[in-house]
Amino acid sequence: MAQSAQKITLSLSRDIPFDKLMLSQSNVRRIKAGVSVEELAEDIARRGLLQSLNVRPVLDADGKETGKFEIPAGGRRFQALSLLVKQKRLAKNAPVPCVVRDVASDILAEDDSLAENMQRVALHPLDQFRAFAALREKGQGDEEIAAAFFVSPQVVKQRLKLTSVAPALLEIYAEDGMMLEQLMAFTVNPDHDRQIQVWEAIRSSWSKEPYQIRRMLTETSVRASDRRAVFVGVEAYEAQGGILLRDLFQGDDGGWLEDPALLDHLVADKLQSEAQAIVAEGWKWIEISTDLPYGYSHGLRRLNGDPAPMTDDEGAAHAKLLAEYRAIEEEYEGQDEFPEETDARLGKLEAAMEKLEARPLIFDAKEIARAGVFVTLDRYGELAVYRGFVRPEDEPREEADVHSGEPAADGQGGDAALSGSANVESCAAGTVITSGGQALGAGLSDEEDDGALKPLPERLVMELTAHRTLALREAVGRSPDVALTLLLLKLVGDTFCRSSASGSCLEASVRHVFMSAQAPDLKDSVVAKLVDDRHAEWEAELPLGDDAALWEYLTSLDQASRLSLLAHCLSFGINALHEKVNPYGAGISASGLTRRMAHADFVAQAVDLDMVEAGWEPTVEGYLNRVPKARILEAVREAKGEGAAQLLDHLKKGEMATEAERLLKGSGWLPEVLRRHDLAALDHMDASEGQGASGEEIDLPAFLTADLPAEEVPMLAAE
Repeated sequence: MAQSAQKITLSLSRDIPFDKLMLSQSNVRRIKAGVSVEELAEDIARRGLLQSLNVRPVLDADGKETGKFEIPAGGRRFQALSLLVKQKRLAKNAPVPCVVRDVASDILAEDDSLAENMQRVALHPLDQFRAFAALREKGQGDEEIAAAFFVSPQVVKQRLKLTSVAPALLEIYAEDGMMLEQLMAFTVNPDHDRQIQVWEAIRSSWSKEPYQIRRMLTETSVRASDRRAVFVGVEAYEAQGGILLRDLFQGDDGGWLEDPALLDHLVADKLQSEAQAIVAEGWKWIEISTDLPYGYSHGLRRLNGDPAPMTDDEGAAHAKLLAEYRAIEEEYEGQDEFPEETDARLGKLEAAMEKLEARPLIFDAKEIARAGVFVTLDRYGELAVYRGFVRPEDEPREEADVHSGEPAADGQGGDAALSGSANVESCAAGTVITSGGQALGAGLSDEEDDGALKPLPERLVMELTAHRTLALREAVGRSPDVALTLLLLKLVGDTFCRSSASGSCLEASVRHVFMSAQAPDLKDSVVAKLVDDRHAEWEAELPLGDDAALWEYLTSLDQASRLSLLAHCLSFGINALHEKVNPYGAGISASGLTRRMAHADFVAQAVDLDMVEAGWEPTVEGYLNRVPKARILEAVREAKGEGAAQLLDHLKKGEMATEAERLLKGSGWLPEVLRRHDLAALDHMDASEGQGASGEEIDLPAFLTADLPAEEVPMLAAE
């Protein structure tokens, strides 16, 4: 007869009074880790003891049981119970559930202690996330959950946010198909379809960094730090149903606004509301624009206004601020520097005084009736209002005798006065608010965007040459000798070549060319500021509006000043713009465009123009994202060598453009349209020598060096 296998007998469990228990020296845990004893005591007080203590009888010298029990496994639970007894929240003889090991067992106490600590498996993070979600579904709030598990409410929010990831991606994470950091990155966009789409796009790529996932999930969104978002306010955007994407796991600069169209609509509405508030001032027109282009006031006369005096309250406030400022200066007189808090206070006082001193201008009422206002945003998202611009067609008209140049006599003089009055009345008929040159409510058409990426698109060439034109204006404006040569070139051409000029005895004039195609950052460029500053300096000196006084002023200038003024005026006629060629006569011809660009190159050489020093750089928005990948690789190859280009050739267009911008920054690389012809051969020679160098160190893309120690980067580049 077969003998049956012996059954396993488990250790008995029983309740033992707390005062009969003691810690065992056989407990292998020596180092504190995990939840503190205090937090464990609070948890036991809330929910009771979830796990029994593992104990053994204590024997005396004769091997007999003493009635005491030592604890080789469960020491932290015992310490927590001891704390509750000490706090008089638990009785000294309270029964404690214990599993009692047989005295005759050949299993060592250290064996039991080690097994209990090593054989337990930590909860998978996904199970923890789902458990938090289940607690919330059953009525517990974030604060309550956080208090129960001794974590901050932010940690609970982060854990619950992870459960918003697409179920398919959660399963991939559960099977160790992605890292926790990658799963966290997917939480920035709640669209499950988009999350799966992004994962499918990168899963076969060797580069699946969390920052790349975040970028792909927010590429069509607008950052909350964008000046449009700052102007409208995130709260107003959300109140209109706009979705705000947030990243709870790292700094997100306020998040991303998911609906750019709604944001633009809110910006336009708020600008229109601000414009409506200005209507009461009586201006003829108000032009609103999110972004005014460089040269927006060209051809307009700027009104001269008088600063409004301070009110009694404003004057008293200014005097109080000034007194405090001077008192602080006197207190720290003779010291090298102010304490940090004092320096900050002085800064606040200065800002407050400057705000009071920046007085609004008071204009003549008749001038207001024919002038207008620009309402826009500054670079920080604050409202910017520029008042007092008169269009040529709104200037007061005066009838004149075309032969003598004198005002008409007799009754015609009265008619002239009537004409000027009627002009003012027509101006004051009502303020017209426009946007993009069209009256609001007229059905603005969206700008066409065919999405085609062609090698150096014509629009891009026009914008690039706008940069070059402005840089040439700045350079010629400070180069009288070059300006004089350029003027002579124009005059000689007009004198000895066929000209269609008519209407005056001299057709040597400067026509300020407006740049219809320009990059958004042109107005904030270095050369734009230099030109504007120089123009403002001359404008402040010249007695404009009085030809006799202007003539006397010009004749009184020394030769150097006259040449400087000539150069400045002439610089506004610089036109190195690429334009569409019109073969049918209107506009510029192909030969004319070629001749224009050749002349521009002569001038660039003469003034030693350097577009890099002028502030142009190949950025994603301004160049790299608007040319084919082959052009991007060509730029990196020319600037950094073939090795750097090969490191990028597998990337997608957007990623390639971003990495190329980083690699090209500070390299001095320029597209062909911005290069000087006399330096092209030299540049080509330098590039060839650079590519042939065997010991060249390659500047690696960020995604190859993000996780490498600094000392290993040159080694990888050499490989």
